[in-house]
Amino acid sequence: MADIRNLDDDLLTAEPADAEVRPDDRVDDERHDEENRLKPSFVSAVHDALEAGDKGAVYDLVEPLHAADIADLIELLEPRERAALASAISDLMSGDVIAELNDYVRDDLMDTLSAQAVAVIAEQLDTDDAVQLIEDLDEADQRAVMAELEPETRAAVSSALAYPEETAGRLMSRNFVAVPEHMSVGDLIDYLRENGDIEHDFFEVFVIDERHHPVGTCALNWVLTTPRNVKLTDLMKRDQTLIPVTMDQEEAALMFQKYALISAAVVDESGRLVGQMTVDDIVHIISEEAGEDALLMSGAGDGDINEPLREAYSSRVRWLIANLGTAVIASAIIAFFGAAIEQLVALAVLMPIVASIGGNAGTQTMAVAVRAIATNQLTRSNTRRILWREFRVALLNGGTIALLIGAATAVLFTPMMGVVIALAMVVNIAIAGLAGVLVPVIFERLDQDPAVASSVFVTMITDSMGFFAFLGLAVAMGLATL
Repeated sequence: MADIRNLDDDLLTAEPADAEVRPDDRVDDERHDEENRLKPSFVSAVHDALEAGDKGAVYDLVEPLHAADIADLIELLEPRERAALASAISDLMSGDVIAELNDYVRDDLMDTLSAQAVAVIAEQLDTDDAVQLIEDLDEADQRAVMAELEPETRAAVSSALAYPEETAGRLMSRNFVAVPEHMSVGDLIDYLRENGDIEHDFFEVFVIDERHHPVGTCALNWVLTTPRNVKLTDLMKRDQTLIPVTMDQEEAALMFQKYALISAAVVDESGRLVGQMTVDDIVHIISEEAGEDALLMSGAGDGDINEPLREAYSSRVRWLIANLGTAVIASAIIAFFGAAIEQLVALAVLMPIVASIGGNAGTQTMAVAVRAIATNQLTRSNTRRILWREFRVALLNGGTIALLIGAATAVLFTPMMGVVIALAMVVNIAIAGLAGVLVPVIFERLDQDPAVASSVFVTMITDSMGFFAFLGLAVAMGLATL
């Protein structure tokens, strides 16, 4: 891990960023456009100051920005400029800024810092954010950073890293308020007032038994509006949603969405309370998973503009090669009907229309199916019903498109050609509807992400069957011969 001395020294001696209360409303016409993005002119001014080596000017430009805007600025600059910017504004490089950075940009920036400097940043973060920072480091760098952490932070991070990636154990916060069930409301209020080290935000208090198992929760508004002598056991809500540490983050997000949760207790294998997840964690998960699914459906890998060139190439080219293989199948079908196409030029003119409309219909259905699987709306219990529903939708769509293209073809070419393309359109759109559901479902049954390049296979099916249906019907009806 490289060592930039000035940046390291400033990070090690800087006061925590939260020592000064920084307003969140520093959005102005000078730095932001109407859509709250940093103006190109402002980014250029920072770039010019960096090129001139004027750290003072850089600091003056960046200092008014919110942490999220500083992270955006770092991402907008050239990779070679990012370390220089971080050095110029080192005391503004708080944990909040690091937490907002794109994963690839953050990793590159961490590589320019010593283990001690990374540890300083990690200490400023919530445990879950510190885990995300450290988990992406190389194994040797992880050990070096862990050695520099405070014992309490080191134990929390080590515990989180022991859980699989993208599980509740990795993402949960170890900062929560839990009290024994024998307390009264007055006892709880006194406890909260006397413990000045409770710095994190919390929305409810977890009530636990002697085994540290959660037995209920008390919302803060209940505590504030209830007489002091009321026992927590009489006030608390006993029905609660508990999240196992090994639960996948996407499943946890679905639980928050389904039960309208603000926070939820995370329990280990023995049922002990070990952390909590809050709605702000879930917002990030939902955004991340939604973007990931959209990219996977296209075979674009991570789809991150900051992704290293080699990784971007590797993740995309394999699906393009797969697409090439599926395109060969469609070409083989066209070659089989080559003699018929030579006899009737209209077939060559019209067959791309059949394949294109079928592909779009399949993509529509596939997008609906992938989302339904991701949100647990499409399960083993209702697969047949959803398949039948989408098939009927496809028939209705196919019939409508068939009437339009059939009438136009009959006028421009021959009535028989209009009938052929109309029938082919109905067949292909119906097959597209089935494929759009079946391909993601098959992926899900094989324990694979249903979004993974489903479009490659759906497109192959719709193109191949579209060509086969159209050309086959033309031959069957005597418009051409093989």
